[in-house]
Amino acid sequence: MALNNNRILIAPLDWGLGHATRCIPIIKYLLAQNCTVIIGAEGSTATLLKSEFPEIIVLPLKGYRIKYSKNRFSFLLKIITQLPRILNVIQYEKKWVDDAIKTHNINGIISDNRMGFFSNKIPSVYITHQLLIKTGLSFFDKIAQRIHYNYINKFNVCWVPDFEKENSLAGELSHPKIFPNIPVRYLGVLSRFHSSNLPLQNKLCIIISGPEPQRSVFEKIILSQMQLCKEKMVMVRGLPNEEKPFIHSFENLTIYNHLDAKNLNAMIETSEMVLSRSGYSTIMDLIALNKKAILVPTPAQPEQEYLAIHLKNNGLFHFVDQKDVNISEALKIAKEKKLHVQKLPEVNYQLIQNWINQL
Repeated sequence: MALNNNRILIAPLDWGLGHATRCIPIIKYLLAQNCTVIIGAEGSTATLLKSEFPEIIVLPLKGYRIKYSKNRFSFLLKIITQLPRILNVIQYEKKWVDDAIKTHNINGIISDNRMGFFSNKIPSVYITHQLLIKTGLSFFDKIAQRIHYNYINKFNVCWVPDFEKENSLAGELSHPKIFPNIPVRYLGVLSRFHSSNLPLQNKLCIIISGPEPQRSVFEKIILSQMQLCKEKMVMVRGLPNEEKPFIHSFENLTIYNHLDAKNLNAMIETSEMVLSRSGYSTIMDLIALNKKAILVPTPAQPEQEYLAIHLKNNGLFHFVDQKDVNISEALKIAKEKKLHVQKLPEVNYQLIQNWINQL
């Protein structure tokens, strides 16, 4: 089938892989509509998207490269000290986009949380679930929201990967009291995963993810407890830049550096329960697979802490602090506790189609 004339440039934020993974269903839909898709990314984000879409051009685009603190008390200070670099990257994005539009004849832009990735010349979409940014202090929440809206309002429309009314996964993050000036549209759950009704094979699937140094801290806690467990488990380390996906198999534990979407989908679906971070994209994946889970918020990330508490209060998932993670207890919960999960409606692809039709 011949390609249409639409050439879409899409770029996810590089703070973790969640922004990239939730762009995958959008990219697949655009390709299904015979659009030409070009991706801007670097590092692990580029590696992940190249593995999912080997036929797509991935242009090198410098990321924000944010470094996180080890504790929540220095979270704000750490981010503030990196503001000059963030602002520099935003300026760099603007010039990069202008050059890409001319070089690749782009006529539509989709930015997942990249604030400078827009153009005044062609339709530009901004994707975010954080219309309210949690900083840990309500006063700074308002300042962060005001700054964020200043950039959001430079786009033509904002797509929110959540539900507009009932069953909100992000709570007040995606349903704030004050909205941007541009139209806000709700997409529903954006997940690259689909249920295939595979039989259970593992008691627990452990997904290690997120930025350093907490990714390694979380992994060390998990591995230190493995000798006490005899149930069959699998662990994915969240390291897509490692050459070998499979690294080791113990009597009861199989460890992978990373898995592509198809194999990770199967690994989660064939596990009775998941132990993972409470990153928003991970949450959407769990919902898409109707999988019960114990969430472990990344320390010093108020957004993940809020999401874990919000989802527990709504009866969807259980959560524990990282310092309290206990694999034996997680296995016990997998056997005894009936966590409430629900299958929610599909992505509002008509919203994406309407945007394509207007290009």
